[in-house]
Amino acid sequence: MSVNVYIPTPFRHLVGNRANVKARGETISDLLKDLDTQFPGFKAQVVDSTGERARHINIYVNQVEIENLEGESTKLKDGDEVAVIPALAGGAPTVMTPEMVERYSRHLIMPQVGSAGQRKIIEAKVLMIGAGGLGSPVALYLALAGVGTIGIVDFDVVDRSNLQRQILHQTGDIGKPKVQSASESLLAHNPNINVITHEAPITSDNAFEIISQYDIVVNGADNFATRYLVNDACYLLKKPLVDGSILMFDGQATTYLPGKGCYRCLYPAPPPPGLVPSCAEAGVLGAMCATIGSIQATEVLKLVLEVGEPLVNRLLLYDALSLEFRIVKVRKDPECPLCGDNPTISELIDYEQFCGSPIPHRDDPTGG
Repeated sequence: MSVNVYIPTPFRHLVGNRANVKARGETISDLLKDLDTQFPGFKAQVVDSTGERARHINIYVNQVEIENLEGESTKLKDGDEVAVIPALAGGAPTVMTPEMVERYSRHLIMPQVGSAGQRKIIEAKVLMIGAGGLGSPVALYLALAGVGTIGIVDFDVVDRSNLQRQILHQTGDIGKPKVQSASESLLAHNPNINVITHEAPITSDNAFEIISQYDIVVNGADNFATRYLVNDACYLLKKPLVDGSILMFDGQATTYLPGKGCYRCLYPAPPPPGLVPSCAEAGVLGAMCATIGSIQATEVLKLVLEVGEPLVNRLLLYDALSLEFRIVKVRKDPECPLCGDNPTISELIDYEQFCGSPIPHRDDPTGG
């Protein structure tokens, strides 16, 4: 029987740094012997001093743990997929149930993710600023990926006009707080995650308290006062910030890492009030949210997995009408009052006064 075997990161040095290998055997026991013949030392990683399978090793056949089958006597057939999954050191290991292994199987077979990477995703804590147009696809894809803790800051209620683009909410949710609707939707998609809701506007008074609880922040705000506030709080707390914005047929996305520039380097000051319309004033193509939101979600997962090149010091511009993507370089401004060589901002300021417009409240939402 020829079987495809997934090899987790800790064992890949034994198999030529491959994520998947082929092996033969009528049963799991035969398969382990063949793996040890092909890759000497492999079986020693799986068995204990008595020759029995070590208790910290789980083996899955087609996403089902062999203890739920016939143990090492489980019979195999051509084309079966076997995964050998060890617990990982570093505190109490994150244990993936058979249901989770099946749920995340397309991640587990990726060499850039694997079991170690999936555990990083499960242990990650990500904060969404807004559960609207951008927050909806970002939060949904992060939940589906298995991000273990997702925080959502929003103070609005679901309105019928939101349903054109805000995919976390449905017609039956009209009138509900968005954080409640979002939490219900995310948990319906993945009950393994933890959703923390913050039903209030993010302000200078609560930004540090909320943001400090998370590893990465995603900005989907729809007003400049909140954008500058979140940028400043993330920089001062040394938190990565994945930023995105949309209007009509245009979108932007970038990632700010501590010490490598910030939103103020790109836009030192907000535009005069009324010069740049909001989505509520000018509109937005609903599908734009999916494009920019999926890019933001991808940036978050790259940061969690520490793979690839995030959009640091680069601004992605998307023109949906011509279907063109452009990337422009964003330099860290040595004169930036927040992250420059001689900063003048060391605490959160009055952002409503700075931007010339208030942070919206529930009785005056901007409908992002």
